[in-house]
Amino acid sequence: MHSGAGERQLAAVDGGDWRAVDAAVRERFDSDGPALYLGTGEHPESVGASTAVVIETSGSTGIPKRVVLSEAALRASADATAHALGGTGQWLLCLPAHYVAGLQVLVRSHLAGLPVEWVEPGFDAEAFAAASARLTEERRYVSLVPAQLARLVEAGEQSEGVRAAVARFDALLTGGQAMPTALADRARALGYTVVRSYGSSETATGCIYDGYPVGATRTRLVDGVLEIASPTLADGYLDAPGLTDAAFRVEGGTRWYRTGDRARIHADGRVEVLGRADNVIVSGGINVSLDRVEAAVREVPGFEGAVAVGVPSEKWGHVPVVVVDGALTGALADDQGAEDVLASIRRLVRESIGVAAQPERIVAIERMPLLASGKPDRRAVTRLVASGD
Repeated sequence: MHSGAGERQLAAVDGGDWRAVDAAVRERFDSDGPALYLGTGEHPESVGASTAVVIETSGSTGIPKRVVLSEAALRASADATAHALGGTGQWLLCLPAHYVAGLQVLVRSHLAGLPVEWVEPGFDAEAFAAASARLTEERRYVSLVPAQLARLVEAGEQSEGVRAAVARFDALLTGGQAMPTALADRARALGYTVVRSYGSSETATGCIYDGYPVGATRTRLVDGVLEIASPTLADGYLDAPGLTDAAFRVEGGTRWYRTGDRARIHADGRVEVLGRADNVIVSGGINVSLDRVEAAVREVPGFEGAVAVGVPSEKWGHVPVVVVDGALTGALADDQGAEDVLASIRRLVRESIGVAAQPERIVAIERMPLLASGKPDRRAVTRLVASGD
């Protein structure tokens, strides 16, 4: 799709090279340069004049979509973040620059006039501490996914040096997927300033912090699904008018984005996200949210990285299955131990969600398939469980 009057050149940038992305962002913002294309495959030569970046979604809920973000949306997001966190500061880059959370670290840094430091690929807690020592500004921020936070928590519980380095940050902005409450509690016990972030490529990254909308963001529920209005909204999807019309709509002069997430909005405005509206199975005639099952299981120590998927069942139609990576293989190797763990988890889920949500079994796999964004590749996990590999 095109947006605004006129056109602008669209230039592909190697999203795996954060310095190249950083340079292209600066050229676009400072010199009215080409828009950045951070997707894969073919792309048009030009886009709407207001476009700053075309970026792909993670694909965690289906086929990746190419999201068109304007300079105005990116600036509004950066401004809202600075206001919500108490001011601009220096950012440490720990996420891929071709995903929106990593991109926004570069945008925020550029608009604040501050240099970016980064952690080498692979994300090691000691490397994180070493990189943080290179930061020079008083206020310090970092964006993480929960798996990265978990590594910093585990290392901080063992190393005073790591703990002190992480606790020095004014905010650990954590998003990308649901974070277990137990993990957040452990982090805060170490003195880490954790801020839960909710958003997407379509909202130019997080627009709800610790449950509350930031900046000029507004929220509402339509048929139980969260919708967002904000100056940070994307213009739509590249060359996909049908997808754009399905996700974005204007009512009474206000443009809303339909997130696809079920939620509650409390009386004080706090948003409680319940999970994907489409990540539901029917088990014994009852709708079961796999996101709710997963969130409940992740509160169990040692299961913080568990994934819940649905598999076919002759008796029930589909049933939930909990999948863990090789780190728990040893704990589940003993038959009696595995039965006790499963019984405990089934009881927890039954009491918190309902009988139909009880996982049928726990499956340990050698390595959890991940998307490039660091999120679990749920489709690949489901295929592994279904194949029995």
